[in-house]
Amino acid sequence: MAQGKPFEIISDIGSGINYKRKGLQELIKGMTNRRISKVVVLYKDRLTRFGFELMEYIAELYDCEVEIVDTTERTEQEELIEDLVQILTIFCCKLQGKCANKAKKRIKELIENDENHKSNALSES
Repeated sequence: MAQGKPFEIISDIGSGINYKRKGLQELIKGMTNRRISKVVVLYKDRLTRFGFELMEYIAELYDCEVEIVDTTERTEQEELIEDLVQILTIFCCKLQGKCANKAKKRIKELIENDENHKSNALSES
């Protein structure tokens, strides 16, 4: 209980740009069902990297308060640099994932071709 009120911790591991995170979706459902009346996050960008104002607006529509614990001010330049790093990180991860998937498919094809070649060679003997 926080200040005598029951609370629930909803956590996520993932990018602040990914809006399909289970925790974020659970949070939005809780707000829209009016089950959640207050959201407390350490940093503003932990909720969403972009579109925080939209999350605040959704919360406000459902009488939900959003509290940011660390309100340290950052310059526009610092925020922009952090946003760019986040975007680059996500695209790099996506590219690595695509490359890994292509490599796995190619290896599977090679193995299947090799097995087909061996079975054809045996049937010809």
